[in-house]
Amino acid sequence: MPSHGAWLKVGGAMARVIHVFRHPDRFVSGTVGEPGERTFYLQASSESKQVSVTLEKQQLTVLSERLTSLLEEVASRFDTEVPPSAPEELTDTDPLDVPVEEEFRVGTMGLGWDAESSSVVIELLAITEGEVDENIVLDDTEEGPDAVRVFLSPAHARAFAERAERVINAGRKPCPLCDEPLDPEGHICPRQNGFLRDNPFTEG
Repeated sequence: MPSHGAWLKVGGAMARVIHVFRHPDRFVSGTVGEPGERTFYLQASSESKQVSVTLEKQQLTVLSERLTSLLEEVASRFDTEVPPSAPEELTDTDPLDVPVEEEFRVGTMGLGWDAESSSVVIELLAITEGEVDENIVLDDTEEGPDAVRVFLSPAHARAFAERAERVINAGRKPCPLCDEPLDPEGHICPRQNGFLRDNPFTEG
């Protein structure tokens, strides 16, 4: 894998761009806009380089959940220390760095473990009209959509997942009975013996 993003050329023409961040200074999720109209971003920053991509809220939810599952698997299968929660010094509550300029909208996401560097690898591929060949995910092939590839330590990956969960829940009003975030389709409230409680609020 390359150690930095670069233009790759096919037949002399500008082609695929892969922005690679090996243990960036910052890799976080965040939003722009008011609840109900929020745009979700992932932003990677390293020294003077910054890349922001947009994605759907559901994509961020899936990424956070699968990342958490991957960390659990890494902890059980590999001789690697994985903190159960993010160290305090890695907790990032600051807003996205500005200007927030969309590089592309995320279509396909890839997630893996690089045993050589003991790093979680997250890859975000730009949305395309056609289907994406799974073989190009986490690969440096010259053909395919633009991508952002980020290498994170297990501790930084845990911090990313925890922040993502906070970002996702920030647009939901809490249930007045149990304080759990309300879902648009309703809410199984433990204070009402598991009965579905309607959600009068919108989310974003």
